[in-house]
Amino acid sequence: MSATEKPTRDGFGEGLLELGKTHPAVVALSGDLEDSARAVWFKKQYPQRFFSVGIAEEDMIGTAAGLAIGGKIPFACSFSQFITAKGLEQLRMAVCYQNLNVKVAGSHGGLSVGADGATAEALEELTHMRCLPHMTVIVPCDAMEAKKATIASADYPGPVFLRLGRNPVPLLTKESDPFRIGQAVVLRQGEDVSLIACGILVAHALQAAEQLAKEGIHARVINVHTIKPLDTATLIAAAKETAALVTVEEHTVLGGLGGAVAEAVVQNHPVPMRFVGVQDRFGTSGDPKDLLRAFHLMPEDILQAAKEVLRAKQEHLVR
Repeated sequence: MSATEKPTRDGFGEGLLELGKTHPAVVALSGDLEDSARAVWFKKQYPQRFFSVGIAEEDMIGTAAGLAIGGKIPFACSFSQFITAKGLEQLRMAVCYQNLNVKVAGSHGGLSVGADGATAEALEELTHMRCLPHMTVIVPCDAMEAKKATIASADYPGPVFLRLGRNPVPLLTKESDPFRIGQAVVLRQGEDVSLIACGILVAHALQAAEQLAKEGIHARVINVHTIKPLDTATLIAAAKETAALVTVEEHTVLGGLGGAVAEAVVQNHPVPMRFVGVQDRFGTSGDPKDLLRAFHLMPEDILQAAKEVLRAKQEHLVR
């Protein structure tokens, strides 16, 4: 791992440690995976404010709900697949139904789990989480943004889900860059096509935009770190000003970022769209970089989708 790369889970661990200093009500819980989720740093510094529930994600969410009722700000963490799938009923009824101030950190989201394979690779959790009433859903693009999102979520009312990754990814943002839950960030201006990305694939979208620029195509790149609430104003503006959209996510194309963007755009300013993501299938074991290539989530795949949507845009304009 180079100095310019870091897993987003590290940003969560750093943010949680910072909250330990500034927010006495913050506590942390883990399903026996605090090391993997980087909550172990908080555990070592604030052992009296850390609760290990063992391999029992359902119980962990129920315990977090009780702590929230008691006035604490609980951060419950585990592998994203385990905490969202096993704990879905408790998240729905114990947390979201009561609109409790519980923060959920799902580490090892997407294909970055690598060798752990399909049983641990969460590729559907954004769909599950964003359909829950009251749940805020955040997918940071790098470790710095993950740290900011963690800190911001402590003061953000109601349930929050943070999707984190295991594999080191490029640091795209700086400490001085503003971060606001629910506000997308335009990282690159362009008027021909918009590349709308979240999480670790924001870096790939920027690389694709650079390649498109060499061919005279100017792509706007938008980092949608908050899937819910969605920054519809920025997305509708992109639809109106570029008339062609490509969504990019390390997640199933069914109901994730692409679905959220399509729902917003189709009701306000429909334009041609393409979806780069996992195509209705489970993950598999392998090196994370190889998996991104095998699942067609590389810059060249975004490049191809951009050219396809530009052709559709031209046909739409001709009609």
